[in-house]
Amino acid sequence: MKEDVILDIRDLKVHIHTMDGVLKVLDGISLNILPGEIVGLVGESGCGKSMTSKVVLNILPIPPARILGGEVYFLGRGILSLPGKEKERIKCKMGYIPQDPMTSFNPVYTVGEILVDSIVWRTNNVTSLAQYLYLRRVPRVRKKAQEYAVDLLRKVNIPDPAEMMKRYPLELSGGMRQRVLIAMALVGESRLLVADEPTTALDVTIQKAILCLLREKIEEEKLSGLYITHDLGVAREICHRTYVMYAGTIVESAETSTLLDNPLHPYTKGLINAIPKLTGARYAGIPGKVTDFYSPPEGCRFHARCDLGAQNCGTIKPALREIEKNHFVACDLR
Repeated sequence: MKEDVILDIRDLKVHIHTMDGVLKVLDGISLNILPGEIVGLVGESGCGKSMTSKVVLNILPIPPARILGGEVYFLGRGILSLPGKEKERIKCKMGYIPQDPMTSFNPVYTVGEILVDSIVWRTNNVTSLAQYLYLRRVPRVRKKAQEYAVDLLRKVNIPDPAEMMKRYPLELSGGMRQRVLIAMALVGESRLLVADEPTTALDVTIQKAILCLLREKIEEEKLSGLYITHDLGVAREICHRTYVMYAGTIVESAETSTLLDNPLHPYTKGLINAIPKLTGARYAGIPGKVTDFYSPPEGCRFHARCDLGAQNCGTIKPALREIEKNHFVACDLR
């Protein structure tokens, strides 16, 4: 395990047990993130991107979800087998920006109350609810947290942060709510920022501002980032490297510009060809439907939709191979 790797996911397998059977959601996911690097995880909705982030953040619902194999290393430590209190301490070094800036807030609390509570929890090594309830009532702790909250809002370019602390989430625009979420993700000594499609609910002009802010803060705070998206244009804009995910498997990875300019896996090519063109050029979707997670094939999960598919593709799982320098593809026909 290299000490300079911030996050290293190795052969992660996750199943979800339901009344209808077992969903084989993640099937051997491996990816890594280096210091100062923003890594993209792209793919269709429902392919397992958010499930991967939940394992990293230790918010996977267990049960019904179960980790069948693999390990997640964060700052050199395997975190899946850590005791509960140790996991809480590790989580305080991770920031999370969820997808929907509206449903991520409790509407009955002000922005200030939400931020202060988050700061109290993340900056005082809190490991129990009783400890948190005590600390949030200590005047010295609350005053320090309020000052920190105002400073964070100023960092994410929110005008008049002291006044903004008094507002309720419903009084803020989508862009302002997303800025508050970024501020919350910067609380404490975060080393990794996990962003789960944070600009999906925003209009295009606000998207650009939020992406610029996110990239700026990651550079200023010397963080690393895992950016989850289905938008390849956003991946090109912000990610240094990108992993392409299909039905719970990684099918291709490379530097983002290389991957988008020279895709090698049939699925990656299909994603790029499915993007509508402003020039009016023809585009085409990927035929067929996403693999049934209850009974996926033993081999390549994309083979039923692939125009290159050979007979043995459905029975032999392809391994990620380095086709070109730092360009890996999981396809035996490449």
